Amino acid sequence: MFYGYIRVSSDKQTVENQRFEIERFCKENNISIDGWIEETISGTKAYKMRRLGILLKKVRQSDTIVCTELSRFGRSLFMIMEILSLCMKKGCRVWTIKEGYRLGDDLQSKVLAFAFALSAEIERNLISQRTKEALARLKAEGKRVGRPKGSHSAKQYYKLHTKEALIRRMIKEEYSLCEIADTLHVSRNTLRRYCRLFMNAS
Repeated sequence: MFYGYIRVSSDKQTVENQRFEIERFCKENNISIDGWIEETISGTKAYKMRRLGILLKKVRQSDTIVCTELSRFGRSLFMIMEILSLCMKKGCRVWTIKEGYRLGDDLQSKVLAFAFALSAEIERNLISQRTKEALARLKAEGKRVGRPKGSHSAKQYYKLHTKEALIRRMIKEEYSLCEIADTLHVSRNTLRRYCRLFMNAS
């Protein structure tokens, strides 16, 4: 099956240009698109949280994803490599119009898939290494790392700190914690923790 994948970053952009390019490409190559996947979402959003993630779970060997360019998959090289590596493992072909890529089940694609997977693994290791080095440097400088402890100085980290007057009034009017939490759109545990830390309430 052939799938046309289209992504734009905002409502101000239109999917029509990408659809036109894909339809023209398919007509020139005597291809029929069996399913369209269109979404308006930032390319920085994890692909598993997008409709693209659903498509990648769905595709099977010999399926083909057609898109205008690789940047439609994501805004980072790491993400694009991960997606292409997954497609290669599943035997799903990826065709792009602007770059002219035809990634499939041939030897060249397998080499590329290996390069994508290796590059992604190296990038993950580099990120992990940079994080560990940064934490070690902060510790060496005597700075606290991790989340701040529940002290008065950490009050700014709780989104309820601007709602204290409302919370006190509702408690005084004998609203239940469940009712207050629903009003403030937080969980009861979050509300209870805030009251205990900052309002001397149980």
